[in-house]
Amino acid sequence: MSTTFSPPAAHHADLDERIELILNEVIARNPAEVEFHQAAREVLDCLGPVIAKHPEFADHKIIQRICEPERQIIFRVPWTDDRGEVHINRGMRVEFSSALGPYKGGLRFHPSVNLGIVKFLGFEQIFKNALTGMPIGGGKGGADFDPKGRSDGEIMRFCQSFMTELYRHLGEYTDVPAGDIGVGGREIGYLFGQYKRITNRYESGVITGKGLDWGGALVRTEATGYGAVYFLNEMLRRRGEGIEGRTAIVSGSGNVAIYAIEKLHALGAKVVACSDSSGYVHDPAGIDLELLQQVKEIERARISQYAERRRDARFVAGASVWEVPCDLAVPSATQNELHESDAVALVKNGCVAVAEGANMPTTPAAIRVFADAGVAFGPGKAANAGGVATSALEMQQNASRDSWTFEHTEARLAEIMRNIHQLCDETAEEFGAPGDLVKGANIAGFQRVAHAMVALGLV
Repeated sequence: MSTTFSPPAAHHADLDERIELILNEVIARNPAEVEFHQAAREVLDCLGPVIAKHPEFADHKIIQRICEPERQIIFRVPWTDDRGEVHINRGMRVEFSSALGPYKGGLRFHPSVNLGIVKFLGFEQIFKNALTGMPIGGGKGGADFDPKGRSDGEIMRFCQSFMTELYRHLGEYTDVPAGDIGVGGREIGYLFGQYKRITNRYESGVITGKGLDWGGALVRTEATGYGAVYFLNEMLRRRGEGIEGRTAIVSGSGNVAIYAIEKLHALGAKVVACSDSSGYVHDPAGIDLELLQQVKEIERARISQYAERRRDARFVAGASVWEVPCDLAVPSATQNELHESDAVALVKNGCVAVAEGANMPTTPAAIRVFADAGVAFGPGKAANAGGVATSALEMQQNASRDSWTFEHTEARLAEIMRNIHQLCDETAEEFGAPGDLVKGANIAGFQRVAHAMVALGLV
């Protein structure tokens, strides 16, 4: 383990002032993009000691360059619904950093999608991907399209129109998208089919999250949820504790939440609550995963339907799932869903560890509450990196025309999550913040990208 690095106090204050000036410039250059401002502040607030140790990063203006995307693509997406009515949506792709490899990050289809959200996601992706140790850069994309309630034909026509514009910017050595909120196996299939049709190439590695019959990888569906729980387990192990026998809650009820619940149950915890945008269900006997999958993945129904079919489960409309007492919490829905008041409630009810399954689901004020209370906290760029790590494993299999077993791939995922936790933990220790995995993740991810940027020159 490296020795702890502590710059002189006066020098550190001067660096903090310089970094604050850089952050103000970023905010001024990207007005009204509040989620991106939040993500940038979280990273930059950690970087004073790094710049003190590596002054070459300041000389090369690494922070300024890393906060400016290499490319931003915005385009219209025209499509027709089943009645023949024309709709126009906005699509986008932010290719943020290719210092470590081709741009890699998901596509999100949701009415809330705008440039600020895509930039925050892409910025987070840079450091998340760096932490995996895989040769992948950072990017993100999506559209303000709502797939809920749309037929398969409407989804297909939208995806084909979206890919007809985006394809020219993609490639297995250029930019490799995947799924995110609103983009699952169905959407990935339509997107890849249109890419194949336009390019006349079966370039499997150009998109990840594919079906198992046409280039997909085992464990990719489960990877983000499984990975978050593996990371949670490592945080507890570091404290001499474990998951078995604990009560847990997971926000959300989509892909990440479902497989986080599955792995928590497998490791001996009991998940008693999960949620969607309409409210949450509390099931004291433990969430019935098969029923949850039936309601959310097959029927695509509201979570209230779960409570209607499950004895002793209750649905609470419009309320926060964080009011349910628990030992472990895995926020897995969306950004800024866990607020300061929620964190206070979790601490009061005995929560000892939080691992982010979603991207930036915990507000800065809530993170401070957890830190002050000594709650183990795993930030999303570390805790939910299992999804993109397994996407990179899918790319490896595509490149070698190979297919790995579930057991082999899951073992690789578990190893990657252990390595990420160890790297974050050791980096936090090295830079004088033992146990602070937020600082550890931000510094470790930044350093890997920064060293590559210095080596590659001013590009």
